[in-house]
Amino acid sequence: MRRIRHNLTLTIVPVIVVAGLMSLAFHSFVQAGDYPADTTRGKTVYQRHCQACHGVGGWGDGPDGQALKVAPANFHRFSSFLKSDEELLRTIEHGVVFSPMHSWRGQLTDGEMQDVVSHIRLLAQQGR
Repeated sequence: MRRIRHNLTLTIVPVIVVAGLMSLAFHSFVQAGDYPADTTRGKTVYQRHCQACHGVGGWGDGPDGQALKVAPANFHRFSSFLKSDEELLRTIEHGVVFSPMHSWRGQLTDGEMQDVVSHIRLLAQQGR
């Protein structure tokens, strides 16, 4: 009887330790996309960082956008509407080459970028 208990202990303890380490490793891979976006926070971030170019309603008619050589995205256009959330996140994160849309990586958190996408989707729905 004692031999079985000893063998189980030698087997179970490493399994528990490995499972704990795997859960810690998995936790580091969890991304902002795994949590629901908050449109209220997204609106605040949008107003602070995006509205000057993209406009209050997301029509690309912001006061700073008027002077740009490449017009800001109009989120009500069909081409913007067809973009997936991942494409919008990638644009916010990395910017657009040869346009005034710069990268927001390092200035916004992953959660803030996801919140902004949620707000952009809301703006596009309200305009239709």
